Amino acid sequence: MRNFKLSVICFLFFFSRSHGQTIIVNTKASIQSPDKNIGVQFYQKQLTDSTKAMYYNVTYKNKPVIGESLLDLQMDNHLSEQAMAIKVDRHADWCENLQFVSRESFTKDSSWKPPYGETSSIRDNYNELIIHLEKDNNKIYKLDIEIKVFNEGAAIRYFIPENEKGTYYRIMNEHTEFSLPANTKVWFTGWAQGKYELMPLSNWPQEAERPLTMDLGNGLYVCLAEAGMVDYARAKFMLHPAKPNTIVTSIYTPADLVSPVATPWRVIMIAEKPGDLIAHNYIILNLNAPSKISDVSWIKPGKIMRVMTQTTEDAEENIDFAVKHNLQYILFDWKWYGPAFSFSSDAAKVAIPNFDLPGIIEYGKQRGVGVWLYCNLQGLYAQSDSLFRVYKSWGVKGVKFGFVQAGSHRWTTWIEEMFKKAAGNNMMVNVHDDWRPTGEQRTWPNLMTAEGIRGNEEMPDATHNTVLPFTRYIAGPADYTICYYDKRIKTTHAHQLAMAAVYYSPIQTLYWYDKPSFSENEPELEFWDKIPATWDETKVLQGTPGSFITTARRTGNDWFIGTLTNNDARSLTINFDFLPEGKKYIAKIYSDDLSVNTKTKVKVDERKIEASTILPVNLLPSGGQAIWLKQQ
Repeated sequence: MRNFKLSVICFLFFFSRSHGQTIIVNTKASIQSPDKNIGVQFYQKQLTDSTKAMYYNVTYKNKPVIGESLLDLQMDNHLSEQAMAIKVDRHADWCENLQFVSRESFTKDSSWKPPYGETSSIRDNYNELIIHLEKDNNKIYKLDIEIKVFNEGAAIRYFIPENEKGTYYRIMNEHTEFSLPANTKVWFTGWAQGKYELMPLSNWPQEAERPLTMDLGNGLYVCLAEAGMVDYARAKFMLHPAKPNTIVTSIYTPADLVSPVATPWRVIMIAEKPGDLIAHNYIILNLNAPSKISDVSWIKPGKIMRVMTQTTEDAEENIDFAVKHNLQYILFDWKWYGPAFSFSSDAAKVAIPNFDLPGIIEYGKQRGVGVWLYCNLQGLYAQSDSLFRVYKSWGVKGVKFGFVQAGSHRWTTWIEEMFKKAAGNNMMVNVHDDWRPTGEQRTWPNLMTAEGIRGNEEMPDATHNTVLPFTRYIAGPADYTICYYDKRIKTTHAHQLAMAAVYYSPIQTLYWYDKPSFSENEPELEFWDKIPATWDETKVLQGTPGSFITTARRTGNDWFIGTLTNNDARSLTINFDFLPEGKKYIAKIYSDDLSVNTKTKVKVDERKIEASTILPVNLLPSGGQAIWLKQQ
């Protein structure tokens, strides 16, 4: 923070002399997206006779998106003897007075197929600009600014090339700025499992969690996100204390790096409709390394149910329920191996009575239902060298990581190592608590889902639920822990049903607080029975954050559609023009209806649907609707 205060003082000084600032012409470099809608410009400015700094800006269809914004890393390096001899100040603003060396550009247009996802094929199409700089013409310390521009948005990061005489770098903070239009409003939350509030660019109570979705007030929507955060400290967003309408990154702790190394990507997604931000979230995957797992045949998406009472009898009852309702997995949550927060607990031994884990796993195997186990941070930290190997020998399919530490450089690299060790033992992973993905599942596709969300453990209201698709879910799959029968639910049952289509998670938790005995075989459970956990195609048909959303997802020839409204009643229509012309479908429609004679009050209708159909939808307050389209 001391360094940032110093930067603010320097800014105020330079700002007072801004009339003398000039762009250094030979440093100007521009790049556009493949469709030419997005433009990014990089340049250095001469701030004083002895000081220059790096800046960038972003436009969309020639409309300002990010105004002139500083690019800056604060470093505290242990310099080599040669660097010390030429008196490079190790406490100076490292990015000041970088010498522009050269620029180069590249174009890429390819596609890749994820083993599972929201779509079966992902296009990776961008133009790239790399700016090569060096420190004080000494040719010891070098820095590249890498800029990739996709049709979906732009991404910027700092890259430190390999240097035998300057290998070690300590990044104290990163001050990447985002200067925004004055009327911008953001969907703010301060932590990964927090509530959201629509706020202006002023008076934030704390730093903002990422992704940070915003309405620029000029017809454009932007999402600031982080991608490829695997060897660094987590960044959040804070208001610049001196520059109005400006957001700046703030990393959680210093990051100790060895070159060659890159910082995470700072992603600027841009869309004319907020739903396009959701549909284009694959940009974050594209900014991560390809899969390091050669054989992914053991990675199986599916639906999962938690066993509320951990006994052999209850486990077998849950397995039978899972078979009946087409669930692929059951989960044993914490304390099956003893006190979760104690290093004295052995996460490779059962510590509760009447719990025949080998027998349960075998019973599930015979019935086609796999078993996941919870393991808290203490067990993972102390036993991970052998734990995943033990679980594999038992026939366990996945591990839910509990109460992981998040944010610091240390814990970031630790959890990356856990994904690798789990993958080496054919173990799928679900990370819980205050951790959000940044596209790591492309590199480690055994990372199936994560929490980092205010879900049904806290029972949020319907308005919160309509914000989540436009915010948290842009980061990647989330384990909302959907449930159905619990009396604390603050929405209708059709709303809960529809969340399974609106919310993406390749390990989709259903019936979180429920037991098989709670079910009365309600006919609408057919929707959850039929819905898969991975998709060939996804379309966001309509919606705005905090109001409503309709999402359609396809697997094979079948479509599953979910609509959620906020706390208000709402009437809208669904247009089916996304369907292929000439094809006819039978729709099962699951809607709230207080006249239905069940405790869940969900009506099931059936009607014919084709591309020309326009379906009116009337939603109760906090309500929803689910649709299963089956091609005739």
